[in-house]
Amino acid sequence: MKKCSVGGQAVIEGVMMKNADRLAVAVRKSDGEIELEKRNISSWIKRKGVDKLPFLRGVFVLLDSMVEGIKALNFSAEFFEDEEDGSEPGKIDKFIENMFGDKASDVMIYVSVAISIVLTVLLFIMLPTFIGGLLKNATDNVVLLNLSEGLLRVCIFAGYVYAISFNEDIRRVYEYHGAEHKSIHCYESGQELTPENAAKFTTIHPRCGTNFMFVVLIISMLLFSLFGWPSPLERVLYRLILLPVVSGISYEIIRLAGKYDTPLLKPLIWPGLMMQKITTREPDISQLEVAISALKAVVETEEIAGESEDMIVDTAGEILEN
Repeated sequence: MKKCSVGGQAVIEGVMMKNADRLAVAVRKSDGEIELEKRNISSWIKRKGVDKLPFLRGVFVLLDSMVEGIKALNFSAEFFEDEEDGSEPGKIDKFIENMFGDKASDVMIYVSVAISIVLTVLLFIMLPTFIGGLLKNATDNVVLLNLSEGLLRVCIFAGYVYAISFNEDIRRVYEYHGAEHKSIHCYESGQELTPENAAKFTTIHPRCGTNFMFVVLIISMLLFSLFGWPSPLERVLYRLILLPVVSGISYEIIRLAGKYDTPLLKPLIWPGLMMQKITTREPDISQLEVAISALKAVVETEEIAGESEDMIVDTAGEILEN
């Protein structure tokens, strides 16, 4: 059996795993049982051949991963909703239900993706850009100004990830994040998929979404420096226009880092690897069981006839959504 490239995401008390053809979500319910949902998927990215277009494919793969990631989060959340909560749906929820009927849940998923993108733009583009503008009074060096803004963006991201790690629920997600990585390492090494075997591996993986985010921050810092230091509004517009370019380049770097252990890429992925010491935690055996249940559902369903498309191990949106 030829190995396929597997990606995934930690969800609430569980893990989502996927390859190019199948997706599975395993959740540990309150009664201790593992609920497993699995389904075949057919990505329009692959059908239209977008996955064969370097630099362009990264943007679409990221968006597709965010949609699937939010679906998986919603599925896991259903098992932990308070059944006695008699609160009425909000006005927005009612409006969407009345407007779209059976399609309301799908609409809410895309609304969630849109909100995530807007918050990302506000927090990691607009805020650092306007704060960085204050440095204009200290220096006229364009390169220094852009680098300072980029470092500020990195600090905001790292500070946010570190701050939420103190939340007990987020810490549980980080443990399942670690279980996801260990299970994928076990699979990629060719060992039998058991919790005991997976426990021996590291929680750090080069194709992690944390890595992707850090590569995005580094590439944006370098690319934005080429466009001088215009007015705040122009800087925001430049950064928004260049965001797909930055994402595309970053995706290709993460793909290469997952395939080849080359010294040329190590400086770019090293910060993300170190940040994974925060975004992943050591899981217990029961969490590894959940991750392996999801992984087996996508790699052992049928014989793989060829390699599937490469993907980021977990979606970059995971950290922002949590």
